Amino acid sequence: MGVILSTSERKGSARERLLARLLDAFGEALPPPEMSLREIAARIETSHALLRYHFGSLSGVLAAMLTAQRSRDNEALLETAQQGTFDDFVVAIWRAYTRPEQLSRVRGFFYVVGLAAYGPEDFRAFVESIGDLTVMLSALAEREGLDPKEARDVATVTIAAMRGLLLQEILTPGTRPEDAVTLILRMREGRSVPRSRPER
Repeated sequence: MGVILSTSERKGSARERLLARLLDAFGEALPPPEMSLREIAARIETSHALLRYHFGSLSGVLAAMLTAQRSRDNEALLETAQQGTFDDFVVAIWRAYTRPEQLSRVRGFFYVVGLAAYGPEDFRAFVESIGDLTVMLSALAEREGLDPKEARDVATVTIAAMRGLLLQEILTPGTRPEDAVTLILRMREGRSVPRSRPER
């Protein structure tokens, strides 16, 4: 006798198959926001209705693809986290997301982040996934001697700085400092923060 799948299991399996086809069709990139759901469906040779059923909308497709792509990236970055230092990991993250072929994904990330800011419940999996790098970076900071709270704070600020610089590059290309990652690491060490002078 064959195994009988529940409705949720069948739906999940179909969704995963569609997601795999989307990732195969677009590679490291994302569909541009101006591309319609019908055009995406035609690209992967499926129906518009199926995409809408499993992902809800174009933004749902983008969020699902980003979550899957980031999960795949994190697996590769995890090797660096296990074998290297905090600084090594920051450099690896920066290099991974500043490659020219990542530009459409970076744009897509900020597009979905903007939508999630207005409706986080509609992007729960995506919102939960964006903290993964902070968790890994925090673990490295602890391994290098920081207490858990300080490690979490340092990791949070470091990731926020990188995302801010990526957003700056999207909005005003060419204005990002060439040695941006070096400056971020200097901030962590406190060398770029001027000491306050005592009042006379």
